Amino acid sequence: MRYLLALPLIALVAIGSAFYYDRLRTFDALVPKDAGSALIAEGIAYGEHPLQQLDIYAPATASDGSRPVIFWLYGGSWNSGTRSGYSWVGRALAAQGFVVVIADYRLVPEVRFPGFVEDSAAAFRWVRGNIARFGGDGERIVIGGHSAGAYNGAMLAHDPRWLGDDRDAVAGFVGLAGPYDFYPFDTDSTIAAFSQWPQPLETQPVTYADETAPPALLLTGDIDTTVKPRNSEALRARLTAAGVEAEMVVYADIDHIEIITAISRPFRDKAPVLADIAEFAHRVTRDARAD
Repeated sequence: MRYLLALPLIALVAIGSAFYYDRLRTFDALVPKDAGSALIAEGIAYGEHPLQQLDIYAPATASDGSRPVIFWLYGGSWNSGTRSGYSWVGRALAAQGFVVVIADYRLVPEVRFPGFVEDSAAAFRWVRGNIARFGGDGERIVIGGHSAGAYNGAMLAHDPRWLGDDRDAVAGFVGLAGPYDFYPFDTDSTIAAFSQWPQPLETQPVTYADETAPPALLLTGDIDTTVKPRNSEALRARLTAAGVEAEMVVYADIDHIEIITAISRPFRDKAPVLADIAEFAHRVTRDARAD
């Protein structure tokens, strides 16, 4: 039965990333969600633009205290995506004991760099200041994301210009198949999003990897040809050289899309992505509380 339920999902995933992001709402509607978690707030505005909104997920069980928070940013080449296509991610992470926030942000061509990073930063600041009302601890936040969302998150975690003092609340960073070291710009999506910036190295997360960075978990697949594993290796090497904890996991036979769909219930046996995220996020948020 589980195999039969997964068949239409396999068809969606197999079409590749160029079309996959446009079909996430269908994937989200079909994929079975994790029990023990729920959407508790929807369409909360962190700004005035229609895309400056976020959703919040939480465990269904009561808690005696505030829970650690995962602030999640989705992928889509900076030109597509919507938080409503990722409820399966929110539910899966919330079922692991986190309050989870998934935020929209403005997209290309309406904005170019740094517009989508600015929105991600504004959403994070909203979370830090308001998540206590939803059972989360605004001082113990893990930033996570996939693909373009991992890029946005990496900029928040590593470049102090975007969060300022709010960066103190970042307990860790989780990046799935993130582009961190991709200059010169040689794809349509990176040219559209970044080529106008006069100092291109200022757009690269590796530029800002120093001793002030939070612990990082960098996940990638060995057959990812969209964002090659060398991006994660470059960031890991910079962080490690600076004395920062940075773990890189390369999953065998996993591509750019499979690394995110492995969080969903039907594909969870392909790679332990969810378990690895949960273990890391629980550990670094415990360490943050101890500090």
